[in-house]
Amino acid sequence: MNSLSEDILAQVKAQKLFIVNPRRKNGLIVYKKYHAEFIGPGAIVGGQFDLNAIDVLFVGNLSLIEPQNSEERRRAYKMRRQWVKLTKQITDNPVAIERAQVILNQFENWFDVETVENLPDEAFALLVGVLPQTIRKVRNSELL
Repeated sequence: MNSLSEDILAQVKAQKLFIVNPRRKNGLIVYKKYHAEFIGPGAIVGGQFDLNAIDVLFVGNLSLIEPQNSEERRRAYKMRRQWVKLTKQITDNPVAIERAQVILNQFENWFDVETVENLPDEAFALLVGVLPQTIRKVRNSELL
């Protein structure tokens, strides 16, 4: 973890609120004890949601902004809920290899292939409840 990651993690754990800049293709993967959550553009991070965060991983060129008023916070909470719902739709699929394929496809749609290639298998695995080997298998099959 680099010092910027450590700084963001410390602020998040201290319940500071940020919004992932909605005008950029960026996001944050927040690692929890047994899973990870993707927090995409426009979503809030910090506060009560992320007290149990143990690490963070930047996706794209991360830009966090502070909410300026209660309306911005409300919209950002709503957006966080939308990102959680998107992930839940993927994890509702009982077939692990399909969950792995869908999360990789989604990230390639939201970002780009190079960004996705630079993210660790473990991050995707924790997002959708599969083993890192399952993510690796899907990635390797795409290269064939």
